[in-house]
Amino acid sequence: MTTKRLNRFACLLGVGLLMAATIFAGNALAEGLLPTDCIKCHDKQPKDIASNGLSHKTEISCVDCHEAHRPSSPNNIPQCNKCHEGTAHFDLTGCLNCHNNPHTPKVISIDKDLTEPCLTCHTDQMAQLQQYESSHTRVACSTCHRERHPFIPDCLHCHSPHKEGMDMKVCLTCHKPHMPLEVTYPAETPSEYCAACHDDVYSTLKASKFKHGKFECAKCHQDKHKTIPRCQDCHGENPHPPAMHEKFPQCGQCHGIAHDLNK
Repeated sequence: MTTKRLNRFACLLGVGLLMAATIFAGNALAEGLLPTDCIKCHDKQPKDIASNGLSHKTEISCVDCHEAHRPSSPNNIPQCNKCHEGTAHFDLTGCLNCHNNPHTPKVISIDKDLTEPCLTCHTDQMAQLQQYESSHTRVACSTCHRERHPFIPDCLHCHSPHKEGMDMKVCLTCHKPHMPLEVTYPAETPSEYCAACHDDVYSTLKASKFKHGKFECAKCHQDKHKTIPRCQDCHGENPHPPAMHEKFPQCGQCHGIAHDLNK
């Protein structure tokens, strides 16, 4: 080998050794890095963690996720399931589609027409939607819970109130959002809420001079919408002599309708 080639080989060898030494030194340095070193160059990420980091702020530090510094670790970005595992939600891919910024993990944005990822956590709500079918069953979760998580929409964003003055608090008195047609209500529900749909019945009841006119609708139609009570539930099985019950087996034959006892 000529002197010129020997010199070139030695030069290349020296460069290689220098690069190896540099990489080794970088790894050694990375192993000794502290979060106080990270913030010397990275200012946005620590601010994000400080404001909305949650357990990323309290349970781990920068070096728990970023174990080495680039270029000794390609991009130095860990996979979410390195730490997050053990549930169906953590088996999902594309974490950054909703959790856009790992340093603010629960600042969650929601795309339109999103349902499947929601179901990995919100199983009770989906069970209600499937068991009690309504128009809510046929739309994506993000139709109502849009843009961010957790977002609870106001019923009146989509639905007109039964009557003027009703707000979401009133809606929730009778309707559960994931089973809206299963109408239930407490005993103290004002009759005016019922009158929004049953105005004729309400007007008849309030115009009546008899005892039923003093009751709220929920006293007789208890707990659940479309509950029709038996007269005997309040008045006993045989409030009149047996001969009268035999001749008039239906209460309405003498008493008319329950909302206007006009006979």
